[in-house]
Amino acid sequence: MDNIIAVDPGRDKCGVAVLDPSGTVLYQKVVKTDDLMKIIGEQLEACGASALVIGNGTTSQTAQTEIEKNYPKLELVEVDEYYTTQLARQEYWKAKPPKGWRKLLPTSMQVPPEPVDDFVAIILARRFLSDRRGE
Repeated sequence: MDNIIAVDPGRDKCGVAVLDPSGTVLYQKVVKTDDLMKIIGEQLEACGASALVIGNGTTSQTAQTEIEKNYPKLELVEVDEYYTTQLARQEYWKAKPPKGWRKLLPTSMQVPPEPVDDFVAIILARRFLSDRRGE
């Protein structure tokens, strides 16, 4: 299996991640929706991928149409986004633990100070990988 690109599509911004077959994150970023096709192209060139995993949220259909038009050879797989935002917040705090006074509050009561769409993309990719492995 090759690397995979994962996208959490949104109206204004998208989370993008590239993972290798073992689930290791090679790239993650929150990008403007207008830049999504360019970023996918850059990541295809840099990391290679045979599949693109995309969340099934509100703007998914629009994004899928654009991706199919621009990258017709890429396998497009839709993945359920259920509960991914909550999981992404947990992953965010693991990757970037709170500092200062924020350490005193439970992270479950805090909202990350930046978008977590890239962490959602990682979760979508890992769901896809575990489904492929039959876990």
